[in-house]
Amino acid sequence: MDRARLAEFLRSRRTALQPEEVGLPRGRRRRTGGLRREEVAALSDMSTDYYSRIEQQRGPRPSEQMLAAIARGLRLSLEERDHLFRLGGYPVPRRVRRADHVNPGMMRIFDGLGDSAAQVVSDLGETLRQTRLASALLGDETGHTGLARSLHYRWFTDPASRHIHPEEDHPGYGRLLASDLHRAYTRAGRDSRAGEIVAALLTRSTEFAGLWRDHPVTGPYCAPKRIRHPRLGLLELHCQVLLDPDQSQSLLVFTATPGSESAEKLRLLSVVAGQGI
Repeated sequence: MDRARLAEFLRSRRTALQPEEVGLPRGRRRRTGGLRREEVAALSDMSTDYYSRIEQQRGPRPSEQMLAAIARGLRLSLEERDHLFRLGGYPVPRRVRRADHVNPGMMRIFDGLGDSAAQVVSDLGETLRQTRLASALLGDETGHTGLARSLHYRWFTDPASRHIHPEEDHPGYGRLLASDLHRAYTRAGRDSRAGEIVAALLTRSTEFAGLWRDHPVTGPYCAPKRIRHPRLGLLELHCQVLLDPDQSQSLLVFTATPGSESAEKLRLLSVVAGQGI
């Protein structure tokens, strides 16, 4: 581990990152450009003291998980993240996409959507980031582990994953998820994480196996969705999709027709989110 260069690298990226790029106000009392240490710590989900000690070349060696969190907080590119890991004395993460890394351009857009129901998902249906309203609408989808990180996997193996969708919508939604996984599998191949998910599903779900035999193929389209919320009832929503240039991640934004009952329910969702429900 090269403490001096690690600290220098973090300072250089912190001072280059502007508050507006991460959805923070600049404020009148900010005398210099870039972010403060406490702001980077908050964006990285760690204490200010812990982050400050790294920049000051003190404290224990940060773990790989902490470095990954800092890479997210500083909106590092994959190349910059790899450099950060080298400075920390760790092997560079495999370029099979780390499921916890959001591409910087996607993250900048996501940061401006705090008042919307939006989330960033990988091409395997792994939810990487959710706004507060998206969590209130769909539940926290970021806490799953293993193969269950993928909604594609959960849909065909965990009945609870279907509860927010009306039963009559299940066949069509299942086919969309199967086709989405089919696209990722075709691009990445059998010896990939997509291949691992497909192999597991073929042994665990006869429904999925039947869909897979049909070679489901659709485009990267997020169809209108009906979501059954435990407090607000049924919401009929449109889903807008921004696909990252390398097609590894998508930003989903849920909206409702202006003036509709669902639009009013979506507005009330902020109240529900504030109540932690």
